[in-house]
Amino acid sequence: MKVRVFFHGKCFDGTASAALFSRFYRERIRADVDFQFTGLVHRAGALFNEADFDGDENAIVDFKYSASPHITWWFDHHQSAFLSPQDAEHYRNGDKSRKFFDPEFKSCTKFLAQIAQQKFGFDPRPVDELIRWADIIDGAQFKSPQEAVEMAEPAMKLTMAIESTNDPEFLPKLIPYLVSEPLARVLEEPFVAAVVPPLLERHRKSIEILRQRSECKQGTIYFDIADQDLEGYNKFIPYYLHPESVYSVGLSSSSFRVKVAVGSNPWTNRQNMVNLAKVCERYGGGGHARVGAISFPPDKGDLARQAAAEIVEELRVAEMAQHK
Repeated sequence: MKVRVFFHGKCFDGTASAALFSRFYRERIRADVDFQFTGLVHRAGALFNEADFDGDENAIVDFKYSASPHITWWFDHHQSAFLSPQDAEHYRNGDKSRKFFDPEFKSCTKFLAQIAQQKFGFDPRPVDELIRWADIIDGAQFKSPQEAVEMAEPAMKLTMAIESTNDPEFLPKLIPYLVSEPLARVLEEPFVAAVVPPLLERHRKSIEILRQRSECKQGTIYFDIADQDLEGYNKFIPYYLHPESVYSVGLSSSSFRVKVAVGSNPWTNRQNMVNLAKVCERYGGGGHARVGAISFPPDKGDLARQAAAEIVEELRVAEMAQHK
């Protein structure tokens, strides 16, 4: 039996969710199963190809909803989980015995673990380390900017590898190890150990590039690194460099998109903050209240810059209003 698991690619929480789903499914649903893992990324245009839903069962974790009848499992925690009002209506009126949504959770991994435990009798304790770190990383619940940026913990090094990889085989190969070994031991696997040193060097260089390119005014950081090969940069670097900031807006690019990342400083004590998911939704993106993103086609960098400039202005005006 083949189970195809679609997950948010280049994302620690998405990759961890896929790993946890496979362990839960094998332990509580069916043991004799061949898992196929497919990473998905947000891009302009259609996110799903119906022909890809070729498993005997197809699951989506930590990614947007699909109304396809071929999707049998779905777990998500993003405020912007539905591509259209019709999709949201389809979910509300459909069978929810294997499709689950709760935007109150910081991470999909922790949400999936709780549902699997409560509804299917799954024991998450053997993979507690993975669940805990997915919640810290996706919920930006670090003790300090230093913990988020200085890469001391195994989970942070794995995050760097997951977010930076361009090898389509890397994440499917990594996923089974995440739920069978401690994270420190996963780092020692030869195919993982080989990629970490050059990525650490790239990370150090990215800090210096962002130091040069980023500027913080009226509580909002802006930077444009679309001309740099920095897809998958550590998103906490701007706050590490500008601890006084409240929001950040940054442009980066890859072969398939120009991305506008919109975030907020996890360590700010500001109250009554702008809902960034709603801001991004106006431009066709989405996310969470405290972090979101918008994807533009790779040849639409001018539109991405225009959107970024408008959002920077909106956030700076909102921040100035806080001080009146």
